[in-house]
Amino acid sequence: MTNTGQMPPVHPADAGTGHAQAGVRTWAGLVVLAGAVLLIAVDATVLDLALPFLSADLAPSGVQLLWIIDVYSFAVAGLLVTMGVLGDRVGRRRLLLIGAVGFAAASVLAAWAPSPELLIVARALQGVSGATLMPATLGLIRHMFTDPRERTVAIGVWGAMAGGGAAAGPLVGGWLLEHFWWGSVFLINLPIMAVLVVAAPFLVPESRDPHPGRFDLPGAALSLLAVVPIVYAVKETALHGPRVAALVALGGGLTAAVAFVRRQRSAADPLLDLTLFRHREFSAAVATNLLSIFALAGVLFFGSQYLQLVLGVGPLEAGLLMLPGTATSALSALGAAWLVRRLPVGTVLSGALAVAAVGAAVLLALDTAHGAGVFVAGFVLIGVGVGIALTLTTDLVVGAAPADRAGAASAVSETAYELGVALGVAVLGSVVTAVYRSRLGVPGGDHEFDTLGGAVAAAGRLPAAEAEILLESARSAFVAGTHGAAAATAAILAATAVLTLRMLRPR
Repeated sequence: MTNTGQMPPVHPADAGTGHAQAGVRTWAGLVVLAGAVLLIAVDATVLDLALPFLSADLAPSGVQLLWIIDVYSFAVAGLLVTMGVLGDRVGRRRLLLIGAVGFAAASVLAAWAPSPELLIVARALQGVSGATLMPATLGLIRHMFTDPRERTVAIGVWGAMAGGGAAAGPLVGGWLLEHFWWGSVFLINLPIMAVLVVAAPFLVPESRDPHPGRFDLPGAALSLLAVVPIVYAVKETALHGPRVAALVALGGGLTAAVAFVRRQRSAADPLLDLTLFRHREFSAAVATNLLSIFALAGVLFFGSQYLQLVLGVGPLEAGLLMLPGTATSALSALGAAWLVRRLPVGTVLSGALAVAAVGAAVLLALDTAHGAGVFVAGFVLIGVGVGIALTLTTDLVVGAAPADRAGAASAVSETAYELGVALGVAVLGSVVTAVYRSRLGVPGGDHEFDTLGGAVAAAGRLPAAEAEILLESARSAFVAGTHGAAAATAAILAATAVLTLRMLRPR
């Protein structure tokens, strides 16, 4: 690992290879791989905008609404390590193509889901397929770009496409929601997957571990049994407080996590190389990756509802208001490679996180009437910080492992990313919900007013005077919830900035 932060980390396995420069075909292959990332980013952002329409059509409870968002990330996070190792063994390109076909099929099921329960199932199937896509793309980039500087640029492009997808998602989704039903937001996945399936065999070389050893099936089961119950427990506790079911899930998940670590330390062919975590740069990168996307996902979740249900703007206008922040995130991802050539990586990362923390603090000024400009300003600052942070942390993680284990290393980065998404929506979304219910006086559990979308729908059935009173109270309560979530986000990002600066200081 590099100590100065001036160059991306180079694993000893790369030494002496000459770091061949990438050709035109390799860069074209990068565009194909980034398309898979674009798809996932578009899908996640579009769904945020569709939440009010889902609430009106399918009438999900508050818990179901969170699960519609969360279950995708939970499935991905639970399977990423397994799929990363599987890609190293069977071929990363092959696994990428299988995942693309599966993702398209699950998207069709989600588009025509007639109930919240079936939509949750479809989102879970998307998660299973998505778990094959993410580590495969980063693993292939690690194989295709052996020059450290080019790899940093390639990962910057990869990150920019993720940000670009988040920027394009609200615009495309907003237009679709203005003209079609909410299920149409899932169908935009089909043409992107079609291009990926056709182009990848010609532009992306196959890569795999030539000496993979035996597949650790018990380790794969333990990783799934560790991640999913822990995240479930966090979500349920944040939403309802400590309950027996959540505590049981947490205990079971922690027990499985301990068993997983012990098995990986003793196994001849471990699923995950735990020695990577001995490097403070690697550990800091994984933690920063998780907390950065935690903040971004949470802001996207409550921000889309704030714009549409509190300020009353349409989905397309909400997409336009989100565009500056998501576009800035994409541009800052590209600029990360330029910054680390001039400053230590620890300085760049901690500075980026500090900027994002300021952006979260700006959101404390949101109100029920004139908050659009405040949201745009805060979200732009968050986008700048998170865009830089995700590119550099991903580069640190991917560059730390030998090329033959690139899929497994990439899975660590993506597991942190997906856990961050899930926890951001679960924890920050639950903070908003808890404050909202407290201010509005709504009891826990299923209730007509337990979400802002439900209150808006109920207001439409009331006389004008009563509807106005309900809407004013519900919107004020929701804004109070966003203030609580914004304050928590700012504190977490500021603490992470300090920790990152300490852990990545030059030695």
